[in-house]
Amino acid sequence: MTAALILAALLALLFAGVPVAFALGGLGFGLLILGGFSPLMAPAGLLSTLDSFVLISVPLFLLMSNILLKGGVGHDLFAAVQAWVGHLPGGLAIATILSCGLFAAISGSSVATAATIATVAIPEMTSRGYPRPFVLGLLAAGGTLGILIPPSIPMIVYGVITEESIIKLFLAGIGPGLILIVLFIAYSVIYARFSANYEPSPKASWIERKTTALRALPTFGLAALIVIGLYSGIFTPTEAAAVGFLGALAVTGVVLRTLDWQKLKAAAGEAMVTTVAILMIVAGAKIFGKAITLYRIPQDISAFITANIETTGLFILAVSAVLLVMGLVLEALSMMLIMVPVLSGSLAALGIDTVWFGVFFVIMVECALITPPVGLNLYVIQAVGRAGMTEVAAGVWPFLVLMMLSVAAIYALPDIALYIPFKL
Repeated sequence: MTAALILAALLALLFAGVPVAFALGGLGFGLLILGGFSPLMAPAGLLSTLDSFVLISVPLFLLMSNILLKGGVGHDLFAAVQAWVGHLPGGLAIATILSCGLFAAISGSSVATAATIATVAIPEMTSRGYPRPFVLGLLAAGGTLGILIPPSIPMIVYGVITEESIIKLFLAGIGPGLILIVLFIAYSVIYARFSANYEPSPKASWIERKTTALRALPTFGLAALIVIGLYSGIFTPTEAAAVGFLGALAVTGVVLRTLDWQKLKAAAGEAMVTTVAILMIVAGAKIFGKAITLYRIPQDISAFITANIETTGLFILAVSAVLLVMGLVLEALSMMLIMVPVLSGSLAALGIDTVWFGVFFVIMVECALITPPVGLNLYVIQAVGRAGMTEVAAGVWPFLVLMMLSVAAIYALPDIALYIPFKL
């Protein structure tokens, strides 16, 4: 009963338009007072949040992705990939997906990935006869690779909440990320073959391929540096973010010379705004999580799940349904900060690996990013493509189905996520 009342109060605050950070923090503080607990737990929770070494990587990754965005590296990536695969059936769609995957391997941000590639891909694809709903849906879904293919800001936050290894979470995201890329490419090729207005692109010359590849080489090198440094143990996630930030400055400011002082200031300002928003939500969730733990809500929910849900499949199905519904009104990070502390106690009882659950949760969060009416990627693509929400939503649903298929795949074959971090 207490859990239901707390959930109802939280939903009431959110539907009333209270920002997520203040809804979580305010409700948590109120619960501490009503329960007779010390209100000093609230500032202690805030301090412990902001004192996290791992969370320092969040603003650094955001800075890096914004600098790359302002520096126009998305155009170089897309041109290089297009030169090699653009002549294939559905080649521009394949180039778009691969470009999203490559940028995701650098930035860790879904919104930055979608915005960066969309500015180049939308005019190019529509000029070749691809229907606008398909193009917009492809880019909205392709942007979600930014939070699955490592490095991933949501995975960093998940690791902080569950005290799980960030490196293992990053490694676990590689297999499912590649599965999604393959599914998106397969659908795009089939769609292009049966599309009446599709016009194949001419095959690029070897000179064009060489020129575009050389132009994109510094960006590929930065991605390789971050990935190799992370997975070889040379960098911690925070150190990798710092190296990536400095590398982005070098690539855009020194090598490509596409970043000026005004663009740098804009990139820093946007990263600062996003960082403050994320840290405020994390801090509010910390207070809320502390309060519900003192009220024994996670323990009660864990006991309820253990008593009423006997199989892992039913638990995953129930969590998927809840997340899809929550995705209609909440953005990705808020869903993670609200749900993970509540559900984490049930994982051990059901024998669910914490790393695997993190990957599953992130894919479901990706679905929320492209689910109307609150999906952030929908708004980004809508703004970049100057399109209506109906047009974007019409093109995104096939990719939502493919993402749900990937969830079914990692449930049936957990090694898709767990083989690289634990067996390779």
